[in-house]
Amino acid sequence: MSSPTYTPPPSGSGVKTALVAGGLIALLASNIVLWYRVETSRTEDRASSQAMLAEIAALKESASATTASHRHSLDNLKEELAAARLQANQAAGHAKQEAQAHADQLAKQLSDAQAKQAAQVQSEITDVQQQASTANTKIGEVSGDVTAVKTDLGSTKAELDKTISNLNKTIGDLGVQSGYVATNGKELDALKRLGERNYFQFTLLKKDKQGKRVGDITLTLKSADKKKNKYTLRVLADDTPVDKTDKGVNEPLQFYVSKAKQPYEIVVNQIGKDQVTGYLATPKDTSPRN
Repeated sequence: MSSPTYTPPPSGSGVKTALVAGGLIALLASNIVLWYRVETSRTEDRASSQAMLAEIAALKESASATTASHRHSLDNLKEELAAARLQANQAAGHAKQEAQAHADQLAKQLSDAQAKQAAQVQSEITDVQQQASTANTKIGEVSGDVTAVKTDLGSTKAELDKTISNLNKTIGDLGVQSGYVATNGKELDALKRLGERNYFQFTLLKKDKQGKRVGDITLTLKSADKKKNKYTLRVLADDTPVDKTDKGVNEPLQFYVSKAKQPYEIVVNQIGKDQVTGYLATPKDTSPRN
């Protein structure tokens, strides 16, 4: 009978060796990865540093250019300020000269105006003296004219009184004593000067069917017979028509209106073919009748 085969147990040192080797490999791999990351980070940092340095250099260059530009602008401003001050001083001197020249001109104008005014006043004084002398001469002439006018007025009044005395007072067609009756233009002018009544002259035509306004009434000629020396007319007063039929020359036609106590009078002095000429006499007093 054969004896059993003996298999020795696995050695503990081999396992440890394997574990140690695996750990070293893992550590080496980790170091490699860490080194790669460090190198990558260093590369990125160098690139960033270079970019930053480039940007800083650009900023410095730009700042230098800006500073130079500002310094140039400042120098220009200083030069402009100096030039402006110089011009201001020159302008002030020129303005002073102009102001003095203007003042001299005004003084001359004032002197000329005063001299002109003095001459004008003297001329006016001379004119007044001449006018006074002329007026004194004319006063005598006017006195003579006044005397002549007084004489003429006296003659006119005498003539007026004579004309009035020749006029007649008659009874009108209403049986009322009329005023003076004028038979022509001269006598009518005398009555107007006398001023006792208002007078309105008229000429009426038969063809005027609407009538004619005379004073404050309306007259319409209905007929006019030159051969018979008769006429007929219509009087419209206070909106009331009244016909005066077959009346003669210089015959007072009387009628009343509401605003006067005394009657109105119409006198026809001339009768022609289909026309008459005369006047309307109205009282001065227009107090209404009761």
